[in-house]
Amino acid sequence: MADEDTNVGQKKKAPSEDDKRRQKIVPGSLMKAVMRPGGGDSTPADGDQVIYHCTVRTLDGVIVESTRSENGGKGIPIRQVLGKSKLIVGLLEGIPTMLKGEVSMFKMKSEMHYGEDDCPVFAPHNFPKEEELHFEIEMIDFSKAKARIAYLISPSTFSYIRLVVTDDLGVLKKISPPMLNSCYNSALLFAGTIQYDPNMLFQLSFLYTIPVINEGQGWETPRQPYEVRVWISAKTGDGKLILSHTEGEPYFFTFGKSEVPKGLEMGIGTMTREEKAVIYVKSQYLTQSRLLPVIEGLEEVHFEVELVHLIQVRDMLGDGRLIKRRLRDGKGEFPMDCPLHDSLLCVHYKGMLLNEEKRVFYDTRVDNNGQPLEFGSGEGMVPEGFEMCVRLMLPGELALVTCPPDYAYDKFPRPANVPEGAHIQWEIELLGFEMPRDWTGLNFESIMEEAEQIRVTGNRLFKEGKFELAKAKYEKVLREFNHVNPQDDEEGKMFLEKRNLLHLNVAACLLKLGECRKSIEACNKVLDANPAHVKGLYRRGMAYMALGEFEEARNDFNAMIKVDKSSEPDANAALSKLKRAEQEFDRKARKQFKGLFDKKPGEIADAGAEEIKDEDQATLENEKNDSQDDEEESDGDETREFLEPAAAGAPQRGLLYRLWPTGGQIFSALGLERCTIL
Repeated sequence: MADEDTNVGQKKKAPSEDDKRRQKIVPGSLMKAVMRPGGGDSTPADGDQVIYHCTVRTLDGVIVESTRSENGGKGIPIRQVLGKSKLIVGLLEGIPTMLKGEVSMFKMKSEMHYGEDDCPVFAPHNFPKEEELHFEIEMIDFSKAKARIAYLISPSTFSYIRLVVTDDLGVLKKISPPMLNSCYNSALLFAGTIQYDPNMLFQLSFLYTIPVINEGQGWETPRQPYEVRVWISAKTGDGKLILSHTEGEPYFFTFGKSEVPKGLEMGIGTMTREEKAVIYVKSQYLTQSRLLPVIEGLEEVHFEVELVHLIQVRDMLGDGRLIKRRLRDGKGEFPMDCPLHDSLLCVHYKGMLLNEEKRVFYDTRVDNNGQPLEFGSGEGMVPEGFEMCVRLMLPGELALVTCPPDYAYDKFPRPANVPEGAHIQWEIELLGFEMPRDWTGLNFESIMEEAEQIRVTGNRLFKEGKFELAKAKYEKVLREFNHVNPQDDEEGKMFLEKRNLLHLNVAACLLKLGECRKSIEACNKVLDANPAHVKGLYRRGMAYMALGEFEEARNDFNAMIKVDKSSEPDANAALSKLKRAEQEFDRKARKQFKGLFDKKPGEIADAGAEEIKDEDQATLENEKNDSQDDEEESDGDETREFLEPAAAGAPQRGLLYRLWPTGGQIFSALGLERCTIL
């Protein structure tokens, strides 16, 4: 009953085909007798590989079939994956009840083995599938199946192995030739079946290894939208050659564009550079393509493939607009040896307009006296698309970057010879980079100096309107502060002040980005420890006001005056702004809702349309004036922009706000910002 209660309210899982088959079991059709107990307390489950011997006898003891050599079999146990491999229904139900080492006898009526209607397992030749039989099962071992299973072909010569690429065995990959004189990158051999896992060598002591060589160079495998060059030929299952690209230029295709059959692409997706393999593809994965346009009548095709070269192509935004294409490999391991945030990078680059002429508008080797460009990552010194791509480069790498205007120069100081809205192509070579300074081992004074330099950079970015980058700078220092331990009261006071300032700077960035709730959370990190922190109250009040939560904002501004009389001018200015915001809100609400509910259906869309337009224009003018009138005091070296209140950015809005901005503000102030137009 407890289990039933636990499942109340949970969505029932649709029964699988195996579950439906188990429902055919009726009392007396399947019986089990334990002949030798097993050990432990765990039994096999779906996803486990089971290894067992099986001997089938008639009820009078005549052996029908056996895997044991003493009973006429080959001595090779059966290996299957529960939930993946097809089993007769009697074993489907019986094997999950067995312990490791257990020997049991299962008495099955015909419908429990190969006599089952629509049995998914073919009966062996001359098998008495209409009879009631005894199945003697010895559970040798079971364990979680690895991600990939391989089958040994021609075990007498160990000529090659096949790796399963798909669960239904529709795509297999043959690696050749394995050699016995090396143990590098080996596969585990199970007397007929291989479980390939280079990191789990010698896991089972009774196995020996078949090494695999010529697997290719490096670790990188193709994926969408990589560009690939391969030598390739294809034969039918009976050996008839149907295509060959083994001379001249290797076959070139782009991964993910259906330029080769689906199964072949899946197989190539497991290969590394210079690897050779044979990929067996069954008919269900032989989709039509430029490589193989005619596939009628083909049950299986054997593709002999050598991966000559792959070109890393990255869709940086996921929409095909910002593309990084590697032209030359760099040195090191990706991504561990790529530039980190706050690294000092050194690059040569050539900028071109992405038009028919591809006119070069800047080349560091020509226009910078041959000197490379040096810049700090995360500091907004280069266009956003440029930096995003360089951050994924290795030293020595050469890449071609195609960039849309909004990630190039439309939001960055534009060179005089680059027109507005221009699509850009950069050819970038990363010469090297210096890692950011490690704070480990620095004394407290040096740490504070490093923190201040980063904070000042953040302030500059904030003034330039690069709020995400500024926020990242402040948050970096806050993360580093988690490992700083002041040694005395003076250091503790300095550390606390700096940390509070950083939290409030983060709050200012969030306010500018329209993330007012998160801005309030950042302020609370300061106010929870010090409820009388004036700037924390001020910043949180501004966030509340931007959300239309006027009472909470008023409480914070009034609290400023109570805790610090010197803050009264700033608090009064904020309260005046708050009063104007409330009055504006009330005026719009009265005007826009006036007569709204007296309208007939169909007239609401036209109600006061011109008035709404006028009101929105007036709102913009008022906000502009408010922004110009805000002349608040700054703390330390912070600028007025840091303390700019409600104009610091509006919260992100939904469809209602975009269709009817003023009405969206009204619903937001009423606490109905989650309303949706249906």
